[in-house]
Amino acid sequence: MKVWIPHEHGRDLLGGVPDGVTLEVAPTPDKLPSDPAGVEFWVPPFLAQADAVTIIPRMPDLRVVQLLSAGAETWVGKVGPEATLHDARGVHDSSTAEWVMTAVLSSLRAFPGFARAQARREWSYDTYAPTDELAGKHVLIVGAGSIGAALRARLEPFDVRVTGVARTARPDEGVHAVAELPRLLPEADVVVLIVPLTDATRGLVDAGFLAAMKDGALLVNAARGPVADTDALVEALGTGRISAAIDVTEPEPLPADHPLWDMPNVLLTPHVGGSVRGLLPRAYRLAGEQLRRYAAGEPLVNEVVDGY
Repeated sequence: MKVWIPHEHGRDLLGGVPDGVTLEVAPTPDKLPSDPAGVEFWVPPFLAQADAVTIIPRMPDLRVVQLLSAGAETWVGKVGPEATLHDARGVHDSSTAEWVMTAVLSSLRAFPGFARAQARREWSYDTYAPTDELAGKHVLIVGAGSIGAALRARLEPFDVRVTGVARTARPDEGVHAVAELPRLLPEADVVVLIVPLTDATRGLVDAGFLAAMKDGALLVNAARGPVADTDALVEALGTGRISAAIDVTEPEPLPADHPLWDMPNVLLTPHVGGSVRGLLPRAYRLAGEQLRRYAAGEPLVNEVVDGY
């Protein structure tokens, strides 16, 4: 069985490889180690995913696509009828939850303003203090999956009230349905987006969503840029009524002349929520487990169905 992985050091990170497996490193779509025909199990590269997808018609033997990313929107519906698609659910939980916590605390405690003042060598106590705080806030997590659960666990020691939202309600877990957002948004001080990008979530954060948020609320987007309508977001932020911490944008990368760069009520990072040193060891550990399951004829986990 021929298996492609995107990193040379992934050979060691996979762990034990079943007998009969030939590992080849395919780092980018234009640097393929051999004919794609014959590849049964493929771990595609993080970058250039849109280009990587174009190889699939040349892979008649492909049976498993195991992503290293939690997001699978580039691949949904494109792996062919004989193959299954699997995301890296669980791999990004800690890193993304940490980014959200950092973004929330930094925004509420005015760290972006203090950083700008530091660059000016300005003692800015009178400008920004006293700051807001996380204690006592109501946090609404839109996307109550594994990352949402990791975030909830990190929020609980901060004396906050947490409400989860998912596609469908799970009353036994205290999770509400997306349809309840119009009622929940006006109650939330912090709204965190951690949903996959699907037809149902594209443009979820529109003018109506933003208008329903309470004055002074913070919107945190750790999902995907197109989950939010960028024009509506810029307009809402321009009023100063709400603020935002954003790791993902539409378009991405964000053009240098885009108004989001200069807004004082926006904290912006370049899609780094999952970019931590521990990512690849965790991601390849999952890929290795999946490969061993496949070789043994056992069911695989994390299959993506209908975009989820």
